[in-house]
Amino acid sequence: MRYWLAKSEPSTYSWERFLADGRTVWDGVRNAQARNHLAAMKKGDRVLFYHSGDGKAVVGIASVVRSAYPDPTSADPRWLAVDLAPLRVLEHPVTLSAIKAVPSLRSIALVRQSRLSVMQLGADEFAAILAIAEV
Repeated sequence: MRYWLAKSEPSTYSWERFLADGRTVWDGVRNAQARNHLAAMKKGDRVLFYHSGDGKAVVGIASVVRSAYPDPTSADPRWLAVDLAPLRVLEHPVTLSAIKAVPSLRSIALVRQSRLSVMQLGADEFAAILAIAEV
């Protein structure tokens, strides 16, 4: 199993809407590095759902329920999408400032490449972020 973080502006697609929908197509990604991450996602992988913009916090955990396929919002077959389903809300969202305060998390892409919308996390990084949420 691999671990990921996917970002969305709450005004564009919020965790609450994701919960109500029960499943979503993660499409519209137009960054080559993020596309490569989508290509590597496999069914069953875990994804931290991050509210970017005003929220700047990990708010929930999702699962990849369909591996990468051509993005239905693009005529260019190089762009990809995956399907995600929510698993659980984090009772205590993990803010970007809380992540930056943990030395072992200071080098993750969320901190280093703030504009990247989909990124891979190591199992230890995923667990460290969830540990902050459990406090």
